[in-house]
Amino acid sequence: MALKTGHIGLNVTELTRSIAFYRTVFELELLGERAEGEHRYAFLGHDGDLVLTLWQQSEGGFDASRAGLHHLSFEAPDIDAVHRAEAVLKDAGAELVYDGVVPHGEGASSGGLFFTDPDGTRLEIYAPAGADTAPAPTAGKPTCGFF
Repeated sequence: MALKTGHIGLNVTELTRSIAFYRTVFELELLGERAEGEHRYAFLGHDGDLVLTLWQQSEGGFDASRAGLHHLSFEAPDIDAVHRAEAVLKDAGAELVYDGVVPHGEGASSGGLFFTDPDGTRLEIYAPAGADTAPAPTAGKPTCGFF
């Protein structure tokens, strides 16, 4: 069976705040939303295709000590797009884990930005090449593995 990733669903604590964050940072369009009542959710996408669903049904932030999602990664077409994303993240007040664009490991050309959403969910925007201009921040282990 040949499968590919469909969409990603994330639990959030404040739907409106998360919609604004993901639309700004990832330039996603709002495809649908239910913002009233007990069951609040939003569908975000690109060119009409569903990419991300947000479900307001959580209390507290992301907990890396619990089994489940480690981080969510998005591939950019090139390192210039990653640098443009860095400016957007800084303008949005996002918390960067490392100081700017970093490689995935020592000697790796691939790499990107590591940051968190408003609920602390760990995120990455990376490019397959061009990040080897900075040192890897986590010697001897993958940059995206331990942040």
